[in-house]
Amino acid sequence: MSGGIEVKRALISVSDKEGLEDLAKELSSLDIDILSTGGTKNFIEGIGVNVTDVSSVTGFPEILDGRVKTLHPNIHGGLLGIKTNKDHMETLKSNSINTIDLLIVNLYPFEDTIKKDASFEECIENIDIGGPAMIRAAAKNHNSVAVVVDKNDYNLIIKELKKDGKVLEKTLKNLALKAYSRTAAYDSAISNWMNKQIKDGDQTYKSFGGKKIQSLRYGENPHQEAAFYTDGTNRSGVITAEQIQGKELSYNNINDTDAAFELVSEFDPNKNHAVAIIKHANPCGVAINSNQVEAYKEALKCDSTSAFGGIISFNSELQKETAELITEIFTEVIIAPSVSDEAKNIISKKKNLRLLSTGGLSDTSEISYVMKTVTGGFLVQTNDNTVINQKEVKVVSKRKPTDQELEDLYFAFTVAKHVKSNAIVYAKNGATVGIGAGQMNRLDSSRIAARKSEDAASAAGESSPLAVDSVVASDAFFPFADGLIAAAEAGVTAIIQPGGSIRDEEVIQAADDAGLAMIFTGLRHFNH
Repeated sequence: MSGGIEVKRALISVSDKEGLEDLAKELSSLDIDILSTGGTKNFIEGIGVNVTDVSSVTGFPEILDGRVKTLHPNIHGGLLGIKTNKDHMETLKSNSINTIDLLIVNLYPFEDTIKKDASFEECIENIDIGGPAMIRAAAKNHNSVAVVVDKNDYNLIIKELKKDGKVLEKTLKNLALKAYSRTAAYDSAISNWMNKQIKDGDQTYKSFGGKKIQSLRYGENPHQEAAFYTDGTNRSGVITAEQIQGKELSYNNINDTDAAFELVSEFDPNKNHAVAIIKHANPCGVAINSNQVEAYKEALKCDSTSAFGGIISFNSELQKETAELITEIFTEVIIAPSVSDEAKNIISKKKNLRLLSTGGLSDTSEISYVMKTVTGGFLVQTNDNTVINQKEVKVVSKRKPTDQELEDLYFAFTVAKHVKSNAIVYAKNGATVGIGAGQMNRLDSSRIAARKSEDAASAAGESSPLAVDSVVASDAFFPFADGLIAAAEAGVTAIIQPGGSIRDEEVIQAADDAGLAMIFTGLRHFNH
């Protein structure tokens, strides 16, 4: 058996018939006997290729609406018998079981079914049983059986059979690896779907799986390997986007673009255009406005220096006038739900600029899972899909915020949710005017955000820091009054924060002393 296996008998059972006609005809031309089931058998017969019904091998008809077809010793014995094991071969012979040399299976389309928001019952019926069982059996016995779960491997099999008269040993191992990875991803999709369906479901085991959609040149750094996978949930974003033009997306591009699009998806396009400029997964400017051009200008104004080489995201169709402005600076990626033809033409002049159209916004209220690896394991949590209930916020200062302050406070707190903690966000008139991110203490974040507002004012030719008369949001409580005092010194008029510190009274007193309005949300948005 060294060096590969000859193929005399193949079993084919596929839900996706693409490429099947050519495959079946090629196998037939090589005098390979074909076994099949149900719709696959009918398809092969329909193209004039001889095929044997699995039921004639098992001596048992398909039952239970096709739930039981291949779960039989005559099939699994043929897949699991080791050809170099004399006892195995004698056992098969004594039981009139023939070996199966090639298994070609693609599974019931469970992932596609859940994308369609099908009923619970329909999803359950699209869970494949016999397919994974055969795949696992053949993969375990890969020294004796070639197992194919990907239609992209059909040509490889045919090429080797024609050239070498067998499937080569290296190919057998790679096919087995892919087979086990496929069943793992399939089971992960089922598990994660069921977890969403069952309230307070058992979380003892957790798995993640996906299909590679893109190999990447490298990861965060050139010495790191990387690839891009889809988990099959089809949530609008980078994963679903059509790349209209530009260079291939890098690992860092994908990470930052995802962060950018998740942020703008927080804002309803029926109310305002939202624009976010992202650098290293942190916002350097965010704005909402009834006019897209103005929203872009305000977002850029917040930190035009950091915006160089950044990611720009929109919650509405990219318009011509905005596209013209974007081409004036160096940008890595633009992402939007759609792009006007005029905007496409303008962006096309920048050949390397990556332009993505998602077809819709991400549903930021939808529950999904966030996973982070640690040494020897991984951490899993649900995504931060919660927004503050404006009816439940608590004014804790003597002065109540004005209506405009309230609008800006809610805007700033939404942005802070997407800033690496400790997060401080200054905002005014629907635009960020200073952002402090990722510092080890909240005071430093406050000071950095204030300094950035000074830099932004200087770049815009304004004499007064942009933070003057702004509001400020903090993703978590102020543990001391110093962070709040720094914000007050920068010129803020109102503050939004979760509250909950043992020094809340001290912080409230500092707000009152400075004449600031302050509200507590009771909701924290750590983003480490």
